[in-house]
Amino acid sequence: MPVPSARRAVGARGHDPARRIALAAAGVLRGGGCPAKVPAVLRQRRRVTDQSGLDARQRLANVTGALGAVPGSGRLLVAGPVVLVDDVMTTGASLAEAARAVRAAGGLVIGAAVVAAPRAHINRN
Repeated sequence: MPVPSARRAVGARGHDPARRIALAAAGVLRGGGCPAKVPAVLRQRRRVTDQSGLDARQRLANVTGALGAVPGSGRLLVAGPVVLVDDVMTTGASLAEAARAVRAAGGLVIGAAVVAAPRAHINRN
């Protein structure tokens, strides 16, 4: 499940990278026999400030409560576990907020997949 970007960010980029990554990954998984889906469940509930100049504490405060599940999406969430997908993880604030929103709607988050993260967050084992 992609972590949604703000509409203005998607408009500025011309695409939604997390959604594109999630769709590509689900395609590969389905090709291997895993029934992966990419439901459009999470939505921005309010505007957030651009995170680029914020520290970890400010990022968390900025996104807390910003995401929610679309009405009626609970039936999609109980169909199976959720892996959150994002393009970049800096502090994990957006992933934490997405996980909170999924859990609040009745889903089970079992992990996250990101393309890029600071060296401090990379598991070297």
